[in-house]
Amino acid sequence: MTLHVTDDVLDGDWRRLAACRGMDPDLFFPLRGEAGDLAVATCASCPVRGECSAYALTHGERFGVWGGLSESGRKRLRKAARGQP
Repeated sequence: MTLHVTDDVLDGDWRRLAACRGMDPDLFFPLRGEAGDLAVATCASCPVRGECSAYALTHGERFGVWGGLSESGRKRLRKAARGQP
């Protein structure tokens, strides 16, 4: 996945187009051991999925599902970007 950090990502204008807009935020912050399947499914068809995941990575979001990526998914991307296994 290629992430492009643009001014739109940094200023948050992309959020008004998000598929999750108006949904219960708790769905995107599952409790430990919960899968967050509804969040991931919502993200799969979202037109701003890339902007959302770029925002989470740029701002160091450690919790929740952002752009279809779980906490562990973002952690793997950060490690890969640093060249770590």
